[in-house]
Amino acid sequence: MATLRERLSSAAFGAGWGLVARLPESAARGLFSFGADVAWRRQGGGVQVLEGNLTRILGTDRVSASTADSPGTGAGRTAEEGAELRALSRAVMRSYARYYLETFRMQVIPDERIASGMHVNFDQADLALEYLKNGRGVIFALPHMGDFELTGKWIIGYGAGSLTTVAERLKPEAVFQRFLDFRQGLGMEVLPTTGGPHPFGVMAQRLRAGKLVCIVADRDLSDTGVEVDFFGEKALLPAGPASLAVQTGAALMPVSCWFEGEDEWGAHIYDEIPVPADGTRKQKAAAMTQAMAAVFEEAIREHPDDWHMLQKVFVRDLDPDRLARSRNRVVS
Repeated sequence: MATLRERLSSAAFGAGWGLVARLPESAARGLFSFGADVAWRRQGGGVQVLEGNLTRILGTDRVSASTADSPGTGAGRTAEEGAELRALSRAVMRSYARYYLETFRMQVIPDERIASGMHVNFDQADLALEYLKNGRGVIFALPHMGDFELTGKWIIGYGAGSLTTVAERLKPEAVFQRFLDFRQGLGMEVLPTTGGPHPFGVMAQRLRAGKLVCIVADRDLSDTGVEVDFFGEKALLPAGPASLAVQTGAALMPVSCWFEGEDEWGAHIYDEIPVPADGTRKQKAAAMTQAMAAVFEEAIREHPDDWHMLQKVFVRDLDPDRLARSRNRVVS
């Protein structure tokens, strides 16, 4: 039986889909920005984790400029860095709120507006569609940035026709079902991480059939992630995208998404990450995952305001027991 908190959560999401789309867009935007600011000021657990992640971006960005710092100003830099971090985390929370706003309003955003408002490198989009046309599967691996679902809707309309993706099974089940229905309504086949056929096998089938698979891949949801260098530290990223490319011959193409102004969007499809010529399957997948992490770093640095990572990804922050399970599986 659902708990009171789960029932309230389900009711809130239901209201989101039922009411937000009926509000004037300017009013809805203001309401969601206000909610983001409230959450940011409260500094709950999610915001604290977010700021912990963002310190890695800010910290590594300063390394190259550190030699230009004047001596004897350490305390001043600390205060400035704290203000910079808070300003960035506030911007991220507003961006995250916009993602939910657009999720609830997707049903009333015209396809023509999405097509005209999407800024993308069309040469790479056309290349991906050419692969699909010729029967070669394509894997779009994305970080939690911008509105990746709206971007998915755009690529479906641009020529992909459909795509397959994976979704974490949320609680309560009613909320998960709403997101499932929402994504399926956009033309997506959604595979739950649990409670159904193993997602990897289904995605491999789709790729061998020359289909598009999209995977949000900057956080490991299993205990089998690959340890990579990420913003100067170790982090766990999922091995799935690279392993699928190694096993099926599909093109692994990282993609980043971000917001442009108040009512447009950006996306960049990066060059394919090739499968290494040498090594075991596991070694090849690990090398490709590290290459993917480097691309994600570049994308996040360019648009840090739109990286919605409120969960732990860095090894130093992870539960030691979970990390031990992951490493034991790698060894075995």
